[in-house]
Formats: sequence, C-alpha cells, structure tokens
Amino acid sequence: MSNVEPSDGVELSTAESWALLRQTGVGRLAVIVQGHPDIFPVNHMVDHDTVVFRSAAGTKLAGCAGHQVAFEVDGYDVVSASAWSVVVKGQAVQVNRLYDVLEVIELPLYPWHSGPKPHFIRIEADSITGRRFEVTGGGRSTVMPGPVRHAADE
Repeated sequence: MSNVEPSDGVELSTAESWALLRQTGVGRLAVIVQGHPDIFPVNHMVDHDTVVFRSAAGTKLAGCAGHQVAFEVDGYDVVSASAWSVVVKGQAVQVNRLYDVLEVIELPLYPWHSGPKPHFIRIEADSITGRRFEVTGGGRSTVMPGPVRHAADE
C-alpha cells in the first residue's frame, strides 16, 4: 500500500479555462426545474467570455432563462493520459434585444437536429474554474470495448 496521496490535479487559469471551453463543441447545462436538478447536453460557442447556445421552447429554456446555471465541459488527452474539466457558473439570460440578437445570430452556432431552436441563451459567467489531472491507469483505453461475443455466436 502506498502512502502517496493521488494528485487532486492542477488548477487551470481563467485564460486556460476559456481556451478549453472554446475548443469544445458540446457541454452540459445544469439547471433546477420545479425544484429538481436536470442536465442537458448542448452545443455552444464562447462569445466575449460568455457561453451562447440555442434552445427550443420547453423545459431547458424554462429552467435556464433568468436563472443561475452551471455549464460544464471536459476532455481527455490520450497522449498525456490526462483529463480536464471546466465549469462556468452564472446567470443565463435569453437574448432578446435587437442589437444582441443580430450579434448572436451571426455566430456559427447551428442546431444539430432539424427541430427549430429559435431562442438564444447567453450565460454571463460569475465564475469559471478548471482542473487538469493525471488519469490513473492512463495507459488503458477509456473507450468501452466492443460487443461481447458468446461462444454460440461463433
């Protein structure tokens, strides 16, 4: 048994955290809906140190617009066997003012499916934190193995 404590990782600077956030296309939006936590995957863009995404009307929009939210992205570097995580906390505001709508509509931010997502949401960051850490057993693949083969299948 080792007396060495596992590393809690390295705190990333604000600039490093924003840079990683800019490099990712998908994050998770955490909201409270009717007193219960909920989480939604969303594609996003960073714009002027805010996070912008699109939404249809519904639970996600109702849970975030005008409320405090958390937004998280993470990644894994196979070469260095390290992982990172960035969390933005702040106020989510629906973009309604004409000038602001004209600005965000120019962003290359498109829905991933054919359903309409006419609402733009901007998360105005109160805080952004990031960590990078070595993955224990980093030489092993983090990808799930393929389907299990049974003797009867062969």
